[in-house]
Amino acid sequence: MRTSRRQADLQQVRQLRLFNNVATSSVNQVLKEVRTFDLEPGEILLSPFNRNQHLYLLLKGQFKVYLGSLDNPPISTLQAGDCAGEISFIDNHHPSAYVVATEPSSVLRLHRESLVKLFQQSPQLMSNLLELLCARLRQGNLLILNSEQNANIDTLTGSFNRRWLEHVYARESTRCAFNQQPLSLLMLDVDHFKAFNDQHGHLAGDYALCLVAHTLRNQLRTKDSLIRFGGEEFVILLPEIAATEARRIGERLRQSLEEITSFYSPVGMLPGVTVSIGLAQMDPKDSLQCLIARADSALYTAKQQGRNCLC
Repeated sequence: MRTSRRQADLQQVRQLRLFNNVATSSVNQVLKEVRTFDLEPGEILLSPFNRNQHLYLLLKGQFKVYLGSLDNPPISTLQAGDCAGEISFIDNHHPSAYVVATEPSSVLRLHRESLVKLFQQSPQLMSNLLELLCARLRQGNLLILNSEQNANIDTLTGSFNRRWLEHVYARESTRCAFNQQPLSLLMLDVDHFKAFNDQHGHLAGDYALCLVAHTLRNQLRTKDSLIRFGGEEFVILLPEIAATEARRIGERLRQSLEEITSFYSPVGMLPGVTVSIGLAQMDPKDSLQCLIARADSALYTAKQQGRNCLC
């Protein structure tokens, strides 16, 4: 980072969000306090390894923000008008992320002592910084929410994964037991899936799994959970459903797949697939492992009886 030959003028500073509705006298004071710096692509503006005493205001260019390591995907992009380092600038700790220039960029650097004096002169400046901090906090919350949701989703089929099953079973089993409601679990296995892959290819097998997930998901309630348990196995958690009703639901799902004799995919027309299903109803104080073991045993029986059936 090198000192720029060009100094920021009043108009440039006025365009920064931090100075919205701030009096001209305060902005002029900022111009006396700041220094302008230029950065080349790949140059690091902020790093978790270096304590930060400055607020950086982006005049031009673009920066990427990385958490943990520069090898990770960037979590956000900063453009002209944004600021950087405001959190570490305020709490006087190391930055929590890397901020890296991705193109030739220019920034204003304002020392924390100078900005504290400006806050006393301009309450609007403090208000603007709080708005920027709130926006950054909301962005962080959204990032956490999205990462948590993605961590619970099977990327191929869009179904939930086993991590979600453990979470939702703990919640739903407790709720159903407290309300004296039943809970049932269906374990499904795509019939002869290895032979399907051997004949049509693994990509075709992926499309078949997506077909199964899509067909099943469209027939379930919002409170039900479709989970890809692993490979060609799926689990369906049915809160407030006893074994008799769960059998009817399972039969309906099985028949809906049986009726799809072929389907179109990006690799061409493919034959449909069928599923074998094992059913188990939760007993009092059942662990997830116990319930799955009984459903898996029932599924094994369904396969022994010729597949494409429910036990």
